[in-house]
Amino acid sequence: MSALIRYQAALLLRSQRWLAPVLLYVAYLAVGVRSGQPVLDSLGYTAAGLLPVTAWLVRICATQEPPAARTVVAAAVGGQPRAHLAALLAALGSAGLLGAAATAVVLLISEPASTDHTVEVPPASAGLAGLLATACCALLGVAAGALCTRPVLRRRGWSLAATVGAALLALVTSGSPAKYAVTGLVTGSHTGTVHVPVLPLLGAAAVATAVTALVCRLTSVRG
Repeated sequence: MSALIRYQAALLLRSQRWLAPVLLYVAYLAVGVRSGQPVLDSLGYTAAGLLPVTAWLVRICATQEPPAARTVVAAAVGGQPRAHLAALLAALGSAGLLGAAATAVVLLISEPASTDHTVEVPPASAGLAGLLATACCALLGVAAGALCTRPVLRRRGWSLAATVGAALLALVTSGSPAKYAVTGLVTGSHTGTVHVPVLPLLGAAAVATAVTALVCRLTSVRG
């Protein structure tokens, strides 16, 4: 799998199709994150923005190979499911690196204090909470992207519209692990309390694993 993931990551890098989602994420952070802002608010904003970006990266990785190349790779590695799994993992890894870098920058430029700047927030705990919330959003982004591209949806227009809708629902729906993680950071900022989103991360991992298993199995039927 490591060779397959490197192959998919190399395709993504060389295609330069990653530029659009990455630049959009950078612009999103430039608009919403400022030096000296409360750290937990900024971390919540940063994590939330990564979810649609991850879903976009999944769509890119899942469709970047021509059908003939996809068939050759599947034959070489023992089937379509393994090849598709590598594409999803490459997208997740790329989003994880992007989210970790953004979280590190936010920690460096933000003020470790509550929203009203009266309560000090431990930077280490805030960083851990921010990383886990970012991971939670990235995992749900993988689930949203995987459900809205091949082999589930093949038409580009429907796929794009469904991806936008799924990403939005993952952020605003009650009970969503991503919403819970982001809300925990933002509400915790009011009192200077750090809520480490362990349970949301476990929930997001379970959802992403189930969706990944489903779509990878579908590739052996629908390609």
